[in-house]
Parts: sequence; C-alpha cells; structure tokens
Amino acid sequence: MENTYYSNKVVWITGASSGIGKETAIQLAQQGAKLVLSARNKSELEKLKDSLTNSNFHYVLPLDLEKSDNFNELAALVVKEMGRIDILVNNGGISQRATASETTMEVNRKIMEVNFFGNIALTKAVLTYMQAQKSGQILVISSISGKFGFFLRSAYSASKHALHGYYDSLALEEEHNGIKVTIVCPGKINTPISTNAIGGKGEKHGVMDHNQATGMSVSACVREMLIGLEKQKRELLIGNKEIMAVKIKRFFPNLFWKIIKKQSAT
Repeated sequence: MENTYYSNKVVWITGASSGIGKETAIQLAQQGAKLVLSARNKSELEKLKDSLTNSNFHYVLPLDLEKSDNFNELAALVVKEMGRIDILVNNGGISQRATASETTMEVNRKIMEVNFFGNIALTKAVLTYMQAQKSGQILVISSISGKFGFFLRSAYSASKHALHGYYDSLALEEEHNGIKVTIVCPGKINTPISTNAIGGKGEKHGVMDHNQATGMSVSACVREMLIGLEKQKRELLIGNKEIMAVKIKRFFPNLFWKIIKKQSAT
C-alpha cells in the first residue's frame, strides 16, 4: 500500500541546499509533502525546488541560522504562504575540524550560535503555531557526536549535546499539546559535512574526509530517518557499525575509551 503519511503535510527544512537536508526534501516531495526550503544559498534552493516533484507546491525561504532576529517574522510568513507548519526539520548546522586548544573563542561561539541558538530560536518561532493547532513534529538532526566527544569536534560535540538536553525537556513540556520531538543521531554519512566544516580560526576545511566518503549513503540515512519520524520515535541512531559506540559507552565505558582513542579523526 502506498505510504500517505507525509502527503500534503507542510514541512520546513533548514540546511536544505545540501546533504541530509537536500535528500530529505527530495524524498518528502516524492511522498507528496509541501516543502519550505531554507538555507543561506538562495540559488541552490531555487535549483532544488525546480528539480523536485510537484515543484509548484514548494516555497524557497533563505535563512541564516547565525542571524535569528527575524525568525518570528519568517515563521509568520511561512504560515501565511502555506497555511500551517506540520513538521520542522532542524537540519542546518556547521561542523568543526580543529583541536580545542587551537579553536578560537570566536569560532566556539559561532558553532554554538548556528548549531544550538539558531536551532532553538527557529523552534521557538514555530512552536507558537504548533501549540495553537495542537499538533506538530520537530525533527532535530543531532549527531553521534551528540552522544560522546571526539577528536577535532569539541565545540561541535558540545553544541549537539546541548540539543539533547533542550529537546528532551521540550518534548516533555509539549506532549500535552500534541507536539512530538524526534532526535536523530547520524554516524558516518556520505555528505559534504566535512567539506563545509570550519577550522580553529574559522577557515573552511574543504576536504571530504575518509569517514564521510566511506559512510552510509545519504539516501539510505534519510529513508531510515523518515520512517522513524513517521513512527514518532524519540531518538534514532543511524549509520553503520560506528553507532555501536553509543551502546558500548553506556554499558562498557572503560572499553569505550580504549576503542575510541584509536579511531581516525577524519
């Protein structure tokens, strides 16, 4: 039987111009969703919109997670254009490739601003409408680094850990309003995340790391993610054998630290 769960649902996706966000848009459009596509790069968003199934159903809305002052106005514009917001996909973010000691405080703050404060600011802007309609889903793209720290990821890992605490609380508080939260922790996924990562002084990493190049395909990752979202799972670990590290850390912490320190940072 054809899956109609996402049919006609209004889904707002951040970081939609590449990687997991772009593939999420492609798969949701094929399932009949009406999309709001957000990222900084308007031209890439327009190209994506034109390539999607039912392209006239979708709406391009450029957005910079580092500049959240206008998020209330953007949320109001989405509701005006689309009628409602059924699902918010908080996917946009930035990764890091630098040691803690070589990362400036400016870069630490930038990563937290984009990955945490920008993320929750958009959720707060959308939450008012979901509360009024007594329904909604928030999909938060965290990372396996949101479960444990790793080489060259200090601020990135901290920003993802912060998302777990915030959205665990939000999920409890908003359950009575019919609002569901799903947190996804991808492991090694074949996306440009390492290419777009920043170094200790804010410079672009510009390299496709081995961990990403050999990771799970983004299409397989998004398929698992959307199935979990439909089932309203609270948390999803998606990847290959690397996601076992989460269970090892929980149940065998001494073994975890012996294993993890031998892993390649890139």
